[in-house]
Amino acid sequence: MTRMSPEQRGDLAERMLPEAANLAVLVHGDGGPEDVAQVLAGLDATEKDALIVVLAGLVDPDQPVGKALGWLDHDEHGSLTVPASWSEQRSVRDLVLEPDADLDDDFVDQVAVAKFVKGFSVAELTDAEFLEAVKQCVAAGLALADIDQLRRWPRKTTENRVNRLRKQWQRSGRVFPELKQPGFRTFTPEEVVAIREKAEAGATDVELAMSYSSNRETIRAIVTGKRYVSCGGPIRKVRSAKSVKASREHMCGHGDRSKAALGRKQLEEAA
Repeated sequence: MTRMSPEQRGDLAERMLPEAANLAVLVHGDGGPEDVAQVLAGLDATEKDALIVVLAGLVDPDQPVGKALGWLDHDEHGSLTVPASWSEQRSVRDLVLEPDADLDDDFVDQVAVAKFVKGFSVAELTDAEFLEAVKQCVAAGLALADIDQLRRWPRKTTENRVNRLRKQWQRSGRVFPELKQPGFRTFTPEEVVAIREKAEAGATDVELAMSYSSNRETIRAIVTGKRYVSCGGPIRKVRSAKSVKASREHMCGHGDRSKAALGRKQLEEAA
């Protein structure tokens, strides 16, 4: 598949999808070894390579191994007919054998780390720089999922890289640094007003938390007026339970002035 263009590889993978589905159905109980052999015999080497890629794409690497292998037969005692360790609640991703690559150089470009923490675009960070950036983000009150949001990364990108680095540190005999959040910090009245003004202008709580080395909960309490009540600046209005209920009644027809009720009235008048 290496000599194909991206379009050709995509077309081939699409053609192999029905074959992958057929093979999955056969293996899950609708066929036997002869049926599987017949499917594979009808494919050339390139198609088999594409089939492997498609089948791998059908597997969720974050699901527990026991769930991934749950379709396998059980013995007369009700146990899985696979090694006992496979029934653990580890994810499929945890079974991947990672190469014993050396850890990156410990040199850290603090300028690049600072730009990362503030949400600016940066070149690819080394493992040491990435870990330092994550430590600073967590120290500011962000969870790993918040870093994904800050960087606009797919879900669990930060968590997966942190887990990979933790394994490398453990294999090399090093103690992985603790990622923990500190206590609350205090803000000056000028900072409180600036935070509220930026929030009103459209800045998210995560962005403000990173800019002011705080956490989302503290920022949310500031912009909604729950903290620093005496300070000025625009206050974000919090929807009350009453307004939520009223909105629900307005939309769903539980009130006389709801859209549903008004719609029925218009239909009755037209009739």
